[in-house]
Amino acid sequence: MKKSIIIEKSFQLALKGVQFYQQVLLTNRDFVTERQFLKSVTSVGANVREAHNAQSKLDFIHKLHIAQKECAETQYWLELMVATQRISEVQFDSLNKDCEEVFRILRSIILTTRRNLKLIS
Repeated sequence: MKKSIIIEKSFQLALKGVQFYQQVLLTNRDFVTERQFLKSVTSVGANVREAHNAQSKLDFIHKLHIAQKECAETQYWLELMVATQRISEVQFDSLNKDCEEVFRILRSIILTTRRNLKLIS
């Protein structure tokens, strides 16, 4: 499979998220926020990979929308963990920056694909 930027970036986000989760567990007990974070951060890349094997362009767009939602959910869990002092601002900033980048790329791909299909003007 030819690697695309979004496949690479979403995989790296998941990898960084898993490593972060493992690191947090060394210093804190496992709470629901950390488990939910792990589920959503790994789901981004999984849905991107599904999108690249979509049955149609509309299916492709749909899967990328799901990835985008999972990215936003990941940011929610990060915000909650930093607000409850489960993680530091530095940890938050690093992961949130990566989420923002993936989110922007996903949005751009979705809009371009919709435009090319003439689903938007």
